[in-house]
Amino acid sequence: MILPLCIYGSQVLRKKSEPVKEITPELVELAHNMLDTMYNANGVGLAAPQVGKNVRLFVIDLTKEEEDRDPIMLFNPVVEPEDGENPVAVEEEGCLSVPEIWVKISRPSRVRITYTNEKGETVELRNITDKFARCALHEQDHLNGVLFVDKMSMSDKAMNASKLKKMAKSNVVR
Repeated sequence: MILPLCIYGSQVLRKKSEPVKEITPELVELAHNMLDTMYNANGVGLAAPQVGKNVRLFVIDLTKEEEDRDPIMLFNPVVEPEDGENPVAVEEEGCLSVPEIWVKISRPSRVRITYTNEKGETVELRNITDKFARCALHEQDHLNGVLFVDKMSMSDKAMNASKLKKMAKSNVVR
């Protein structure tokens, strides 16, 4: 089922999400609906606050083609920079909750991710890089009430100020 997306200005996007106490069938269904919503919007990641749910859950699927889909449901994820030398990568990011704005954001280039999967198993992924690392960091920010626009350079903020102001005023769900 396609869920409505919360857009910049929506208060739920600024709340810190609550931990998932138990992986229930309803939460797994929410994760599947989030994947449907993400695919429908041509996204690669989606956090529960973006669909109005205040729980620590996000989904990721970096595949481009429908027949190649390989989604991951991450309950109570913890995404941290890997130990040791970890250069910062500056890449362009966008967000389904902040449509039509793309800016370069600086993030650690290598992370480890610990999460609970839909079966209730703890999973640890190490040395995650590139788009997967960036996406996981972006989605974890959502769970902490942080948006990528908070990490924009001052010049990008100035350049996008009118779009953001208009978006926040309309506070639409799409």
